[in-house]
Amino acid sequence: MRAIQITEFGGPEVMHLVEMPDPSPRPGQLLVDVDSAGVNYADTHQTEDSYLARQALPLVPGSEVVGRTEDGRRVLAVAATGGYAERTLTHPATTYDLPDDIDDASALAMIVQGATAWHLLRTTARLRPGESVVVHAAAGGVGTVAVQLARRWGAGRVIATASTEEKRALALELGAHEAVDAAPEGLRARLRQANGGHPVDVVLEMTGGAVFDESLRSLAPFGRLATFGMASRTPATPVQPGELMARSTTVAGFWLAHCFARPEMMHTALDDLFGLLRAGRLRVVIGGRYPLAQARLAHEDLLSRRSVGKLVLDVRGGT
Repeated sequence: MRAIQITEFGGPEVMHLVEMPDPSPRPGQLLVDVDSAGVNYADTHQTEDSYLARQALPLVPGSEVVGRTEDGRRVLAVAATGGYAERTLTHPATTYDLPDDIDDASALAMIVQGATAWHLLRTTARLRPGESVVVHAAAGGVGTVAVQLARRWGAGRVIATASTEEKRALALELGAHEAVDAAPEGLRARLRQANGGHPVDVVLEMTGGAVFDESLRSLAPFGRLATFGMASRTPATPVQPGELMARSTTVAGFWLAHCFARPEMMHTALDDLFGLLRAGRLRVVIGGRYPLAQARLAHEDLLSRRSVGKLVLDVRGGT
């Protein structure tokens, strides 16, 4: 089979298209013939071995796929690794029957990034109607869904951040009330201004470094910051408990992997998201479709901030 493989950790340049043997399922595993694979920001950490789960070489990156099982079922699945390949192994607990009325790209946009946005707002930040919410990287895969969900669930003000005018315009199209420059310099002042001169209630943060620091300082009393990534590869300033007490603020972490151990959490999120898709109440932004051989380019576009929305690899088509 064709697959993208890495034999050393690093950036997009370490990914190569190779021919390799099909994987052999062990008891309790499913073999999936992959039609499409999703590209996530976490995949760029995977190839660097800089993510929460440690990696081993040689490695086929990628975690989310749409394809068919050996008995012909069309499925949406998450695998630990191996998604960038014509065949991969999944576990039944993270493999979901996919209705024919949900296309590959929309399904891939929901299983990791959509479910992350859903749980950030519902489970981690516990957004309440009328509250203000900041969505960083609002033109990205998680952000484009989070903006829409926050607006749909009654946020009083949805404030998007993005790095370009075009991305900020997209966030406004998706329902954000305000969109501001994502640069860390002066970010707290811009967020407060966008919220009518007031501190904010909820921040969804995945950049780390100075953006995390400025976001935390932007919170109102009883405000919550939900952190789910470190795209800048720069750690935030260590948080002192006394600072949280002084302003009655909360910092909470989120990693979708923990939801897979509680199947009802994934089923609840996906059922809701698929229902919104069918009803035309949720827009999926597809930022790029690439042949499998161009996985390196997909990572380059993601890391350089050239992309928006969901990136998808066409595993069966193209060259």
